[in-house]
Amino acid sequence: MSGSWWDVLDWRRQVADLYRAVRAEPDPRAAHEEWVSARGRLLRTHPASPVPVAERSAYAGPTTAPYDEAFRFVVPVDRSVPAQRREVRTATDGVVPLERVGRVELPGLGGLDVWWVAMYGGGVFLPLKDATSGRQTYGGGRYLLDTVKGADLGGAPDALVVDLNFAYPPSCAYDEAWACPLPGPGNTLTGAVPVGELSAATGPTPAPSA
Repeated sequence: MSGSWWDVLDWRRQVADLYRAVRAEPDPRAAHEEWVSARGRLLRTHPASPVPVAERSAYAGPTTAPYDEAFRFVVPVDRSVPAQRREVRTATDGVVPLERVGRVELPGLGGLDVWWVAMYGGGVFLPLKDATSGRQTYGGGRYLLDTVKGADLGGAPDALVVDLNFAYPPSCAYDEAWACPLPGPGNTLTGAVPVGELSAATGPTPAPSA
């Protein structure tokens, strides 16, 4: 992100507050509407937005698909999968260690690995790539859960909320100066996920890293 350390802190606070409100709203469709509105405002106006400063005045906000309840899942995390560790090198955050802690199966779509960011503070990380990647959406994939940075839809190991309507592109989709952990084979779906933020961003697609 751009901006001062205080700007980044404020961004994190606002994102955390937004997802807290999403989890508290019993109606997923209403929660999604608030998320779309707040995400658009932050990306357009916040000094720590990943949208390059020179482009913000003309940036209308992300294109987001209408909410589709068929892409909302509350599923258990299968923690019997073999352990796996990946160390993702990034230009901005150094080496990001990821440990696979489970896998979720999404009926009709397939499975996704669930990762733990094994560094200070820790957090759940769930990226995904699908048939829209590189077409309707960013070629490198999207994020759904990144609890280190506040993106947390709620749930528990036996009932994790995996609502694909809240999928969004990582910072590197907006500015190639960023290097982001991206979905690997275990987080790639063969079918299309035509919901969430669909805006295709400019810049080359980096190689998969997670």
